[in-house]
Amino acid sequence: MSKKLQLALGLGLMVILMPTMASAMHIMEGFLPPVWAISWGVLCVPFIVIGLFSINKTVRENPRLKIYLAMAGAFAFVLSALKIPSVTGSCSHPTGLGLGTILFGPTAMSVLGLIVLLFQAILLAHGGLTTLGANTFSMAVVGPIVAFATYKLVKKAKGPQWLEVFLAAALGDLLTYMVTSVQLALAFPAEVGGFAASLAKFMGIFAVTQIPLAISEGILTVLIFNAIAAYGKDELKSLNLLQKGA
Repeated sequence: MSKKLQLALGLGLMVILMPTMASAMHIMEGFLPPVWAISWGVLCVPFIVIGLFSINKTVRENPRLKIYLAMAGAFAFVLSALKIPSVTGSCSHPTGLGLGTILFGPTAMSVLGLIVLLFQAILLAHGGLTTLGANTFSMAVVGPIVAFATYKLVKKAKGPQWLEVFLAAALGDLLTYMVTSVQLALAFPAEVGGFAASLAKFMGIFAVTQIPLAISEGILTVLIFNAIAAYGKDELKSLNLLQKGA
């Protein structure tokens, strides 16, 4: 498949996946008890602070990467705004943070993920301000950390670059929803079976939609990464992301 065809296919998939309505939720406004809403927000703070320093360092060392930061944020905004109704008070959707994580690392994407979620909560009624901490922790903290670790592990194992990118994006997506399931199970344990029963229920419901979404996101991320590699080799080389011979 030619580079131009890959780019066209990637852009086409983004258009297809773009939401037509804005009524979906991550974990919706007011759904979590205050103690959990506050706790998840506090857990996010260290990652956001480290991420701000990381972004500042990246931009200072190579100002040309600003456009790629903006692109990574826009990619995450478009994909994570897709909604497929799932568990009451939540939904299934891609995260779109795998691409930016590969380019800039997990802490930088914690900041971009927070911004994406904040804009969606305010402009699209997607998620909420009271649940911003919980949504940020699952999608913008845990997801990028898993994606980054996966990328590095496959790279260390000398796997092909397409596999590195695919698994990073797909597993980052899946772990986001595993954490969301934990958050919902902690807040709403089942009357019979408690946390474990509630977790099994939430994860089972999410799996129906999230597994195919994760696979689709992995494929789309590979296409977009290949397009960037074709037209932005200098920038990827500065980030040490191109394999030898590329």
